[in-house]
Amino acid sequence: MQFFLIYALVGAAAQLVDGTLGMAYGVTSTTLLLAAGTAPAIASASVHFAEVGTTLVSGLAHWKFRNVDWKVVSRIAGPGAVGAIIGAYLLSSLSTEFAEPWMAGLLLVLGLYVAIRFSFLNVASKLTRPRPGMRFLGPLGLIAGFVDATGGGGWGPVATTSLLSSGRLEPRKVIGSVDAAEFVVAFAASIGFLFALGNEELNWTTVAGLLVGGAIMAPISAWLVRIMPARILGAAAGGLIVTSNAGTLMSALELDTATTIGVFLVIVAGWVTALTVAIRSVRAERAANTAKAEKAEVR
Repeated sequence: MQFFLIYALVGAAAQLVDGTLGMAYGVTSTTLLLAAGTAPAIASASVHFAEVGTTLVSGLAHWKFRNVDWKVVSRIAGPGAVGAIIGAYLLSSLSTEFAEPWMAGLLLVLGLYVAIRFSFLNVASKLTRPRPGMRFLGPLGLIAGFVDATGGGGWGPVATTSLLSSGRLEPRKVIGSVDAAEFVVAFAASIGFLFALGNEELNWTTVAGLLVGGAIMAPISAWLVRIMPARILGAAAGGLIVTSNAGTLMSALELDTATTIGVFLVIVAGWVTALTVAIRSVRAERAANTAKAEKAEVR
């Protein structure tokens, strides 16, 4: 029961990040599982089995609120599933000694992208071109699915941000469609891990804890979206992911103490900078919205 509660807290923390940012459930939960000493393939498999439930609930919710473009889902889900199965088999075939630094490095890059994305970048919010076709969505789904399985997460950071940046789909349709397609990707990755892991036993207490914690936090995080600025949470979560995986990566590379301390100081400085920029951006946006509202009242 104690371990179940711990993993439920991990799932809740991951869902808090994912529910407010629209991404990073896998990246956050896998990072926390790796920090707890879970083997890379087992960590990714556990997260994906839990995601089968959480993405189903999320996809149904987005469908109910008409946030899903089913043509986009049909074009990105299939390639995503193929990429996820390939990634699951690849990760399961790697030795723990090789897989751990690989996953830590990939998660570090994804964490860095999340921090930069929500601190410094301003993705397109208006449609500039027609709905993306198979030439764009096919390769995107394949890459996002592969990264998601081998890194224990990454479907949202890769697929959502690419679609948002393209400016070819409404933001709400991007998030809803990517979430709906993620169910297929998570299911495919789970099947891939189930066959690839063979005799290695999954800890179903871990899976159940992640699933229950995520399910409980889902409505709470949806409410928090209204009061918690996504920019600040994204910068904070991205920095946490980078810091955690940097430690794992440097340990695997056997760096000396002085170099390790120096790298951590640089990371912390970058994290503080990202948070500062995010806070200033939120304040500037609020000031602009207030000024706009006051101007409208005058009219």
